[in-house]
Amino acid sequence: MSRKQIPVVVLTGFLGSGKTTLLNHLLRRRAGNRIAVVVNDFGAIEIDTMTVAGQVGSTVSLGNGCLCCAVDASELDGYLERLTRPSARIDIVVIEASGLAEPQELVRMILTGDHPHAVYGGLVQVVDAAEFDATRARHPEIDRHISIADLVVLNKTDRVTGTEHRRILATLDGLGPGTPVVSAAYGRIDPELLFDPAVRPDEEEKARQLSFEDLYEDTHAAHDDQAFHGDQAFHDGRASHDGHLHAAYESVSFIAEAPMNPRRLMTFLDSRPPGLYRIKGFVDFGAADPANRYALHAVGRSLRFHPAPWGRGEERLSQLVLIGSGIDREALLKELDACQDPPPRTAASRDAAAVDESAMWGVLRYVPDLTDPDPDPDPGSEPEGPDPDMP
Repeated sequence: MSRKQIPVVVLTGFLGSGKTTLLNHLLRRRAGNRIAVVVNDFGAIEIDTMTVAGQVGSTVSLGNGCLCCAVDASELDGYLERLTRPSARIDIVVIEASGLAEPQELVRMILTGDHPHAVYGGLVQVVDAAEFDATRARHPEIDRHISIADLVVLNKTDRVTGTEHRRILATLDGLGPGTPVVSAAYGRIDPELLFDPAVRPDEEEKARQLSFEDLYEDTHAAHDDQAFHGDQAFHDGRASHDGHLHAAYESVSFIAEAPMNPRRLMTFLDSRPPGLYRIKGFVDFGAADPANRYALHAVGRSLRFHPAPWGRGEERLSQLVLIGSGIDREALLKELDACQDPPPRTAASRDAAAVDESAMWGVLRYVPDLTDPDPDPDPGSEPEGPDPDMP
């Protein structure tokens, strides 16, 4: 059995945009996940490391230089390999890049690196709404960074007027057409945009050591919630869903009893509609591959399928969840409905479907080689002890 894949999210943005504030928010509202943070500061004094070090169990600090220049791909692979070992029990890795880092290079290092147990979790570009024009003047490369982002967080919207807010949103749409943009104040976004709530056995949670995250949450949660609800209002006086974190995005669920046509589904995935950030779930391709169901993981422009045999007696359904900002729910469901194969009417049509081996070629292009020379221990065995190589 191969290990579960750990999403690796790259969090980037120019100096002062609010990356560390957003990261601290994720750590406080981590939905039960164990988050490892790779903090990359530009300069010898690692202020950001000190800011988050007390709130996370595993922090890899790469100081005195930006990550994309300070280490090569093989070195980053080493960090990711250590953080994604089963003994680390990490659910998600966040790389907080220096404000002067090159995000495209960081993404390339993750996508092309030798780390089969990590999966690309998206490039999140944090933008300072209050300093947007000044930042573009000082750093023209921000336009390119926005154009390659999978998700843009327009932060500090509490410091601009409604008119300015709408103008910046229009500019961002021009720089990155179709890229979902989530407006925020104080870096507060819903963590489910980036990762799913953890599901753990009760006995595992009861037995674990109290973490810094728990201590922080117990001390500050009530104050944070009160401050959050008091801050979330648009400047033209309209309430923002009482400050609910989910107000900035939509989630669409799709279930299909009929098998999905691989060619039609790939056409849908290759031309994903504007605002769609994540797609997750399982796909039944029917006669095109009757032995396997395919786990689908899409974030931004990245797409992966992971085949696994159907369980004995498992109901053969396609089940997908689509997450984004400004997406059209009815249009998405209509397009996905059109990807289903109608039930074969005759034995001849069933045979024709079975011999169409080329139908899966488009899907198989996105199946990574996950050969695992070091598989997980048997689930019933004793858990591994502390990893001496963990930072």
